[in-house]
Amino acid sequence: MSENREFFNRRLHSLLGVIPIGIFLIQHLVVNHFATYGRETFNAAAHFMESLPLRVGLEIFIIALPIIFHAIYGVYIAFTAQPNAKRFGFFRNWMFMFQRITGIITLIFIVWHVWETRLANAIFGTPVNFDMMATILSSPFMFWFYIIGVISTVFHFANGLWSFAVTWGITVTPKSQRVMTYVSLGVFVIFTYMGIASILAFVS
Repeated sequence: MSENREFFNRRLHSLLGVIPIGIFLIQHLVVNHFATYGRETFNAAAHFMESLPLRVGLEIFIIALPIIFHAIYGVYIAFTAQPNAKRFGFFRNWMFMFQRITGIITLIFIVWHVWETRLANAIFGTPVNFDMMATILSSPFMFWFYIIGVISTVFHFANGLWSFAVTWGITVTPKSQRVMTYVSLGVFVIFTYMGIASILAFVS
């Protein structure tokens, strides 16, 4: 019974990391990338997201609750799971370790980011706009905190795509898993570039 529950939890944890959390991450990075086109362009994109119908419900049930489950179960995995050198080899076990480390960093980063943006808006009425991010990132500490946080978050998602494909039986052969490694690397490079370019745009 407990094995069935753990099997289900791991499948759900893997699925939520891609749908909806991964999709939300991509959307968030795309919206932030509008900052590279200027203050007004970013503010227009942010306002559009703010004005979506049923936004609060979407944030709670499609974003917050899946992230909470994924985070809690992810912390459990990080402190209980063991690498499998015989099955996946040296490189994949390094990725296994980095996945756990970046999961913890990403959790810290997301909690802080939500606190100083979304919750600051909900509690204090602070506008979520270009000026808010520019003010936050004006601190050298916060600038590098966000750089590390974005790289960690994107790596965790991109490398998690590889694990997702294995977990759900999409990549079952060594060749397909090798191809997925290149796919996840491409995802990491593209979205890391977008995230860092957005941060630089806020401070330029």
